[in-house]
Amino acid sequence: MSLGENGRMNTSKKPLLIGGALVGVAAIAVLFVLPAETGWDPTGVGKALGLVEIAEPVNKELERGMARMARQDVLLLSDTPPAAEPGATDVWEVELPPYESIEFKYTIPEGARMAFRWEASAPVHYDMHSHPFEGGTEMTEGFAVGDAAVQQGVYIAPFTGIHGWFWQNRSTDIVTLRLEASGGMTSSALFNAAGETERPLPGVENTVAGEAEGHAMQSADSGA
Repeated sequence: MSLGENGRMNTSKKPLLIGGALVGVAAIAVLFVLPAETGWDPTGVGKALGLVEIAEPVNKELERGMARMARQDVLLLSDTPPAAEPGATDVWEVELPPYESIEFKYTIPEGARMAFRWEASAPVHYDMHSHPFEGGTEMTEGFAVGDAAVQQGVYIAPFTGIHGWFWQNRSTDIVTLRLEASGGMTSSALFNAAGETERPLPGVENTVAGEAEGHAMQSADSGA
């Protein structure tokens, strides 16, 4: 505020403009930036605009799997190796170079049981999920996502389809992973950057025909 040449006081608008700009910046941060970058959404605008999902992506596959497991037994994890289930017996081992990934699936009919144990020489990122033959990848269900060196238990197929794991080595060392399984598996397949490789199970004749429409190896980001 100052006196002009005519002796009257001049009121500067600059502080008002600066104050208004700061309020606008703060509002943008609260309404848009914070929900997208941190998931904190005090006004609810971020959720309405889908910005919260940028910070906290919704794993719809896992949501479907969790909802199913609330209704029925699917994945029964244990602290000790499970007893073998009647049916096929399989052992598979792979070396994962740094930052490489692979997906392994068994074909299992609805209701069949599979006892399994996989162990890695160092923790790996894993995503245990299944794709039904009816509905394909649009109806994929996830049952466990995380980082570990061991997972074991009994799996009961909730539908006929392909069931198994995506693993990713997120370290700078080579990781060796070994899978042992027994039960109602009828065949298996590997999915990696080169594509799909069928892997028949020795001695299994009652194979289940079908395919999970649209399935390819999971991307490294989708299971994060």
